[in-house]
Amino acid sequence: MVNVRKYGNPPFNIALVHGGPGAAGEMAPVASRLAAHKSILETLQTASSLKGQVQELKSVLEEHGTLPITLVGHSWGAWLALIVAAQYPDLVRKLMLIASGPFEIKYAKDIMATRLSRLNEREKVEFQAVTKELNKPKAGKRNALGKLARLISKTDSYDPLPDSDEKIKVQQNIYQSVWPEAAEFRKSGNLLKLAAKVQCPVVAIHGDYDPHPAEGVRKPLSVAIKDFHFVLLQHCGHNPWMERKAKDKFYKILKGELR
Repeated sequence: MVNVRKYGNPPFNIALVHGGPGAAGEMAPVASRLAAHKSILETLQTASSLKGQVQELKSVLEEHGTLPITLVGHSWGAWLALIVAAQYPDLVRKLMLIASGPFEIKYAKDIMATRLSRLNEREKVEFQAVTKELNKPKAGKRNALGKLARLISKTDSYDPLPDSDEKIKVQQNIYQSVWPEAAEFRKSGNLLKLAAKVQCPVVAIHGDYDPHPAEGVRKPLSVAIKDFHFVLLQHCGHNPWMERKAKDKFYKILKGELR
C-alpha cells in the first residue's frame, strides 16, 4: 500500500501527517496549497499499531525526506509527529501541531458532551449508536467510522466550506487498532512525558470552536516544551483549512512558520 504522496521535486523539507487514526488523504488540500511554493511529502499511515505507525513515519522520512525535516501533524497526526520528534530528534527540525488532541486526559472529558450539544435529537441518537458500533468486531463492514465522520464534520466545524473533491480513504481497521493504544498512552501520562523530550521548536495552531479544548494543548505543552508557541484561531473548528472565516489566516500563519 502506498504510504507517501509527493508534491514537487526534492529536496522535501516538509512532511504532513494526517489524523484519524485512519483518515489517510485528509491533508491533501493542505499539501496542494503549500505545493505552490514548497515541495511537500504527504505521509499516509498504513500500520495498525501505535509502534508500527511511529516506525512507518520514521522510515518514510528517512527514505524520502531531506533531514532534519519540518513535521506538520493534524489531530491524531499531531500526536504521532510529536512522538517521532521526541524519539528521533535528529529527524525533525520543527514541529507544527494543528488541532491536536489534548495531552492530558482531564481535558478530554467534555469533548463528547460538546459534540452532542451541537446535534439535533435524531443525530445525537445516531452519534451515540455509531460510537458504540465502533467497538464491535464487524463495525468495519457497516462503515461505522464513515458514519461517525459525517456527524463529526458537523460538530467540529464552525462555518465550513463545501467538501473538497479529495476523497479521504477511511481505514476503520486502523482506527480500531491504533486509537485504543493512543488513548491509553495519554491516560498513562506517557504522552506528556514524551513531549518533554522534544528538542525542536513547536508551534500549535488551534481553533476556538474545536471540541478538543485548546487549553488541553496550550497548558501542558507550555510547561513541557521550552520552545513552544500557541496560536488560537477565531471562528475555527477542527479543520482550519476547511473553515470559511479562518482558512486565510491559517494558511498565512502556516506559510510564515514554514519559511
